[in-house]
Amino acid sequence: QVQLVESGGGLVQAGGSLRLSCAFSGRTFSNYAMAWFRQAPGKEREFVATINWSGGSTNYVDSVKGRFTISRDNAKSTVYLQMNSLKPEDTAIYYCAARLEVVNEYHFWGQGTQVTVSS
Repeated sequence: QVQLVESGGGLVQAGGSLRLSCAFSGRTFSNYAMAWFRQAPGKEREFVATINWSGGSTNYVDSVKGRFTISRDNAKSTVYLQMNSLKPEDTAIYYCAARLEVVNEYHFWGQGTQVTVSS
């Protein structure tokens, strides 16, 4: 069974940076596309970024383009989200998710890590 454990969240001032990590275990990491989602208080969960199995293809929600970078290290079975120029509206619980490359739906989720950006 796939297990995902996020880390790296915290409190940061607007304009600051954080790097989230998600450790993957239980299966062969390079068989999975990975993604980050977030959920702000009172809002639905939204897609943030995704990366394919090799790291050669990435995609972002418009609101984070140019500020966030998703990457992966297949040797360490870890996916990262580098977040720069953070804004108060980035405040949310950030979730790591995994899906096999051959399916469309994310079936595996981490427990989430809180990111709070103060103004």
